Amino acid sequence: MSEVHVTGKRVVVVGAARSGIAAAELLARRGARVILADRKPELPDASRLRELGVETELGPHNPKTFTAADLIVLSPGVPLRQPVLVRARRARVPIIGEVELASRMLRGRIIAITGTKGKSTTTTLVGRMLTAAGLNASVAGNIGDPLAAKVEASTDQTIHVVEVSSFQLESTETFHPWIAVLLNFSADHLDRHANLREYAAAKARVFANQGESDWAVINADDPPAMRLAARRAHAPKRLFALDRALTEGTVLADGWIVSRVPGQADVPVLPVSEVQLIGRHLLSDVAAAATVAMLAGATPDAIRLAVSGFGGLEHALERVKVVAGIQFVNDSKATNVESARRAIESFDGRLVPIIGGRFKGGDLRDLRPALDGRSTAVVAIGEARAAVREALGDLVAVIEAGSMAEAVRAAFGAAPPGGTVVLAPACASFDMFRDYAERGRMFKQEVERLAQEFNGTREP
Repeated sequence: MSEVHVTGKRVVVVGAARSGIAAAELLARRGARVILADRKPELPDASRLRELGVETELGPHNPKTFTAADLIVLSPGVPLRQPVLVRARRARVPIIGEVELASRMLRGRIIAITGTKGKSTTTTLVGRMLTAAGLNASVAGNIGDPLAAKVEASTDQTIHVVEVSSFQLESTETFHPWIAVLLNFSADHLDRHANLREYAAAKARVFANQGESDWAVINADDPPAMRLAARRAHAPKRLFALDRALTEGTVLADGWIVSRVPGQADVPVLPVSEVQLIGRHLLSDVAAAATVAMLAGATPDAIRLAVSGFGGLEHALERVKVVAGIQFVNDSKATNVESARRAIESFDGRLVPIIGGRFKGGDLRDLRPALDGRSTAVVAIGEARAAVREALGDLVAVIEAGSMAEAVRAAFGAAPPGGTVVLAPACASFDMFRDYAERGRMFKQEVERLAQEFNGTREP
C-alpha cells in the first residue's frame, strides 16, 4: 500500500464520531495540521484533541476550509455528495476515508469482511478463531475500534480483521486486503447510495486491489454475491456454502462443517451441534469465518474452541427472556429487509415480529413468504408503520405502536402460547433512537419491565 505522508500538511477530518476522532488523533501524531469539522454545535470532551493540537470547526461547514486543505479524510457517515466535498474535489483536493487512511499506515495484513448482513458476527468469530490459534489478531472497523486506532500498535505479524461497510469502502483507493470476504448481497442503504448499482460498486471495492497472492472468500449460496464476485474479484476464490454442493470449499456434510478439496477426504472442522446461534444464516456466518480462519492458518481444533464458547452478539438474534411462556429475541441489527427476512425464517412459527423504523430501501413485500405460515400478526413501529401495513396488512394483522413499550406489550398480547416475539425491524433506527444498539437496549429494557409486571404468569 502507498504510504500517506502528512507531516506539515493541512488535513481536514470530517465527522467527529469514533472514526473521525481516531483519524484526527492519528494524523496529529504524524505531524499533520488537523482541523476536525462537524456540523454539531459542540463537541463534548475535546480536551484530548486540543492537547494534540487538533483544531475543531463546528456548525455549518466553511467551504474555504475544505478547498484550502491538502487532504480531506471522511468518517463513514459523511456522504461523498456533500456540496463542500464536491467543491473540494473540483479544487483537486484528495478525499479519502478513515479506513483508507489507516490502511496506508498499518503494519501487518488485512482480512476485510463485508456483505449486506452478518458482518459483525463473522468478524468477531474470525478474530476469536485466529486468537485461539495463537495468531496476533486485531479486530476493528465497523465493529469495535476504528481501524485508525489500531495503527500505532500494529506490527508486521498483526492480522487485522476488519468489518467494512459500503460507506467505508466507497472512499477507498489503495485498500488491499489479503483476504476479502463477501458474505451476501441484497438491497440496502438506498437512502445513501443513488441506486443498487452504486451500492454494489461500493461493496465490490473490497476486491479492487487484490492479486494472485490474495484470497476472495464468497458465499456460494448467494447468487447476487457470486455474480458480483465473478465480475469484480480477480484473486483466487474460496467458496463456502450450506446448501449448494461444492467440489471444493467449505460445506455442510453429515452434521459437520467440513473443508473439501478435490481428490481428498473431507476434513471435519466443526460439528453443527456445537454452534449455539439461532438461525441458519448465522450458521452460514460460522462457515464463512471457518473458511477465513483456515486460510489464515487456524486449525480445526482452534476453530472449535472459538465457536464452542460463542453465544452470539448483542442485538443479533439475541435471546432476551421468556415471559409467561413467550420468548423474546432481539435482532435490532436486522436493519434491512433481507436481514429481517432471515431473522423471521429462523423460527418455525407462532411468531410476532416487530418491524419498522426509518426505511432504507428495498421492498417490504419480500417479507411475505417468510411471514406466511409463521405469523398471524406483526407490530409496526416508527416512520415505516404505514409502509408495513401497506406491504403486509392483507397477509397478517398489523398492529401499530407509538413506542417500544407499546410495541413489546402489543406483541406479547398477540403472541400465541409458546410463541416468540422478535425485534426484526428491516429499517434503520434513527427516527426513534440514536442507533440500532439503543433500539435493542430499549427493547430489552421493556421486556424486563414486562417480566416484572407479570411475575412469570400471564393473564388469560
